[in-house]
Amino acid sequence: MNKNRFDNKLSHPGLAFQPLYKQVEEHVTQLIVEQRWKPGEMLPNEFQLASELNVSQGTVRKALNSLTDAKILNRKQGIGTFVSEYTGHHSLYRFFPLIADGKTPELPKAELLSVETQVATQQVAQALELDATAKVIVLSRRRILNDEFCMAETIFLPHKYFAILEKQPEVPHTLYHFYQTQFNLTVRVTRDSIKAVLATKKDAEMLGIQEGEPLLEVTRVTHSLDNKAIEFRLSRCRSDHYHYLVELG
Repeated sequence: MNKNRFDNKLSHPGLAFQPLYKQVEEHVTQLIVEQRWKPGEMLPNEFQLASELNVSQGTVRKALNSLTDAKILNRKQGIGTFVSEYTGHHSLYRFFPLIADGKTPELPKAELLSVETQVATQQVAQALELDATAKVIVLSRRRILNDEFCMAETIFLPHKYFAILEKQPEVPHTLYHFYQTQFNLTVRVTRDSIKAVLATKKDAEMLGIQEGEPLLEVTRVTHSLDNKAIEFRLSRCRSDHYHYLVELG
């Protein structure tokens, strides 16, 4: 069977009331979730997709452009359209917005301190859409920029998706690439909530600063392509010579 061919599912009742290009967009997204095309693989061209789905080439182009804007696809001029792969540099600009003052963005290192299994707290269970008694994998680590600790992170992952991490000897620096390649969980969206806090004694020990120094606390909830809540992350970031950069538009 030609791997570039796929079943026409646009007649699915859940898509019936959406604009046609949105139906194509969601269908292509679902095929990526099902690993019809894996990270880094090239999709069929617009003409092939339009023919298979019985829609116009313009409709396909609009859907692919929307998925490209959402960073799900990567279009290379004169070559083709590829499923985005969350390599270190890709993740850097999209998912790690902490930058040293006067410096260009760089990929931080990570020091993994512990991996534990716990019952989710109420806050974590709510964020990850879990039952009150559900288990989570908890990663504790520090991020390093310019040879100093700049951020302390506690990361909560649903045990039902990430149970293997209990026996994982090493966890890489770039977690979103790890989720994508090892667990078939591609990040679609992250939502960050930011507030100013003062460093606790634990923060001071973790980051090598004084207790009471100002920090940025970033609370992040991450969803996958198929809208699963896959990560709740609590980060405490130094603010003495670091800033949090967000690009809009």
